[in-house]
Amino acid sequence: MMLLSGMCIMGKGRLGQWLHFLVCVLLVLKTEGFDVGITYVQSAVAKGAVCLDGSPPAYHFDKGSGAGINNWLVFFEGGGWCNNATTCLERTKTRLGSSKLMDKEISFSGIFSNKQKFNPDFYSWNRIKVRYCDGSSFTGDVEAVNPANKLYFRGGRIFVAVIEDLMAKGMQNAENAILSGCSAGGLTSILLCDKFRALLPARTKVKCVADAGFFINAKDVSGAQHIEGFYNDVVTTHGSAKNLPSYCTSRMKPGLCFFPQNMARGIQTPLFLINAAYDSWQVKNILAPGVADPHGTWRSCKLDITKCSNDQLAIMQDFRKQFLSALTGLGNSPARGLFINSCYSHCQAGTQETWLRDDSPKLGGTTIAKAVGDWYYDRVPFQKIDCPYPCDKTCHNRVFD
Repeated sequence: MMLLSGMCIMGKGRLGQWLHFLVCVLLVLKTEGFDVGITYVQSAVAKGAVCLDGSPPAYHFDKGSGAGINNWLVFFEGGGWCNNATTCLERTKTRLGSSKLMDKEISFSGIFSNKQKFNPDFYSWNRIKVRYCDGSSFTGDVEAVNPANKLYFRGGRIFVAVIEDLMAKGMQNAENAILSGCSAGGLTSILLCDKFRALLPARTKVKCVADAGFFINAKDVSGAQHIEGFYNDVVTTHGSAKNLPSYCTSRMKPGLCFFPQNMARGIQTPLFLINAAYDSWQVKNILAPGVADPHGTWRSCKLDITKCSNDQLAIMQDFRKQFLSALTGLGNSPARGLFINSCYSHCQAGTQETWLRDDSPKLGGTTIAKAVGDWYYDRVPFQKIDCPYPCDKTCHNRVFD
């Protein structure tokens, strides 16, 4: 690592520095990660479990070994949502709407690593990353297909078809299983946590780990309920209500049940949340979306938290308070796990630098990898919430381009 770090500072001038930085990153990823090929779930097509464009769903699967042969980590990819025919049609031109456009190989690291030193509790498990191509966090199910746009809203069917495919490949013998995901996939691991539990054998120990999936219903900087309206459109467009918990949809609008704060208390399966209290995606898209900031006064702040003004930081501190208040919707069960740090980041389990490394983020001296592993194996419960920004010096606060 020291050699690679040295290479990063060799460039002269801004362009040279960036080129050497990119070389360093690629070398580190090559050292810490490994490539895994894609698997298309062709059998899902006959069930109508298809991407927005009608192509088959897909995943990347690295098989377990040794003591982990009957342990399964099923991790759902993120990538936002589409809330109407226009935005969903746009997604069909990308990997987020068509498996035809997905990379044939992706790198596994962090919680996906097959090396004990990088992933001590889960390295020998069967590790699966399910690709995201439905735009509804795997909740949609509309039978009709509009002949004009030929869009398929079938995310809920994809979820079941993928699990059934993995069951046929050995997951029916699972001793341990985790449903996880990042961002929109992290939301999947919350909304469908109990459904995953129900699809697996009763003897299997099942828990859910949501990474950056706790999206909150907060007003934006203009005072508008932007995200509430957006989520309502997502649920309506995709026909998601039938795949959201009835204990929530029976007492409030289905769109509100897309927010974990309104439905998570009813989840019966143990659930662990990894989340930044200043989640960068939520700051950029819930707190200060472009429609609420027409003059771009938040642009520099959203790209780099160190560029935020005192007034903007005060607003973000209030957002943190709203986030922590929303967490009370989880209840205080010991089956809940929390790793809520004060970093400006989004998704921390799937990359080695934030999952487990010498310089990884820590709470109480504990890395995310150790916190999740201790909680899953019932060694030590973990429910920690960080102090406010900028107190945490272990953060990897990203500067976004």
